[in-house]
Amino acid sequence: MAQFDVYKNPNEHTKKNVPYLLDLQADLLNSLATRVVAPLVSASAMGKPIDHLNPKLQIKRKAVYMSTAELAGVPVRALGDKVGSIKDQRDIIIAALDFLFTGF
Repeated sequence: MAQFDVYKNPNEHTKKNVPYLLDLQADLLNSLATRVVAPLVSASAMGKPIDHLNPKLQIKRKAVYMSTAELAGVPVRALGDKVGSIKDQRDIIIAALDFLFTGF
């Protein structure tokens, strides 16, 4: 597991609107039994994204939005299959987290 890895959402009830979960937790804390994740919401389910808070990201050529205000801690065992990494989009992800916590 690594920071900015993307996992399939295994929840049958939510995976249509939230197809992926983004691992935000620092690699230094890999020994914990939980990971802090942000839901990645499909464009059709997002509604109007908030500038700086809900960045548009690309996962397997599909547009999704990071639902930054819905961060959650989930057990590692509850994550679905890894589909890839978006560490190349780190700057926009960190900027959204900064905006959530500091307003800047």
